[in-house]
Amino acid sequence: MKKWLFWIVLFLLLGVVAFQQLQGNTDGGYQTENSEVQQGPSGKSSNAIKVTKGQIYEGDLLLVNRDYPVHEQGVKSDVVNLFEHQELVEGYGLLNNKIRLSQSVAEKFLKMMDAAEKDGVDHFLISSGYRTAEEQRELYHKMGSDTALPANYSEHNLGMSLDIGSTKQEMSKAAEGKWLKKNAWKYGFILRYPEDKTNITGIKYEPWHFRYVGLPHSVIMQEKGFTLEEYIDYLRETKHISTTIQGKKYEVAYYSVGKKKTIHVPANHRYDISGNNVDGVIVTVYPK
Repeated sequence: MKKWLFWIVLFLLLGVVAFQQLQGNTDGGYQTENSEVQQGPSGKSSNAIKVTKGQIYEGDLLLVNRDYPVHEQGVKSDVVNLFEHQELVEGYGLLNNKIRLSQSVAEKFLKMMDAAEKDGVDHFLISSGYRTAEEQRELYHKMGSDTALPANYSEHNLGMSLDIGSTKQEMSKAAEGKWLKKNAWKYGFILRYPEDKTNITGIKYEPWHFRYVGLPHSVIMQEKGFTLEEYIDYLRETKHISTTIQGKKYEVAYYSVGKKKTIHVPANHRYDISGNNVDGVIVTVYPK
C-alpha cells in the first residue's frame, strides 16, 4: 500500500472513533449498563460510578416500615448524644439527657428552629430520636404492636427521625405542630405519618413524628402530597424527574440495582446517591 493511502485510511478510522466518543458524551443523560438513558443536564461530560447492591440499604431516602427493615449500613454513622453537644441544642429543649440523633440531621434541625423562632414559634421539645435495635425491642414489648414497631422496623433505628413536641400543648393543637406541618418541608423534613394517609403508611396519625429526607425530595413530596411510600413508588415508575426550587434545577433519577450497576453522572455537578431500601438507588444531581 502506498504511504499516502495508508495515512488516508488512518485519518478516516480516527475520525470514526472521535465521532463515536462525541456521541457518547452528548446524549444529555445518565446511561446505565443496560443502555437506559434518562434526561439530565444536557451536553455535560459524565463520570462513571459503580453502584453495588449494598448501597440499596444506605442513604437519606430509605423506606423503612413493616415491610422493609433497617439494615446495618442504613444506620447513620454520625449519631450523637444531643445533651453532650449543646451547640446543637438551641431554640428547643430535650425531654431527657439521652436523646440521640444524626449530627448532620441535628444541624439541619437547628436551621429550621431558627426560622420558627423568627416566626415567633419557640416552644419545641424533642422527646425521642435515635434508638438502638435493643431499645426498640424493649419498647415494642412494653407498648405493644398498636403503638410501637418491632426492632429494626422503626425509622427511629436510622437516626434521621425524631419525635417533636411542644411545651405548651399537644402537637395536633400547638403552634409548634401547626408551624412544622406548614413549613418543615422547606428544610428537608417531612411529616412522616399524615392523618389522611394511614392506609398507605400503616401507622396512625403522628403529628409529632418527622423524618429528614433532604431537598429537593421534601419539596416534591409536599407539592404532590406524597408519603415516603408514594414517593418511592413514583420514582420507580417515572425513573427520572426534575424540579426547580428558587430558580435552581435539581435532577432526580432512579436505577434498579442487581449485584452491581454502572451509572453516569454529570462531571461538573454535585450529586448524592441514596438507596431506597427496596430494590435500587436514587441519584440526586444538585445545581452548581
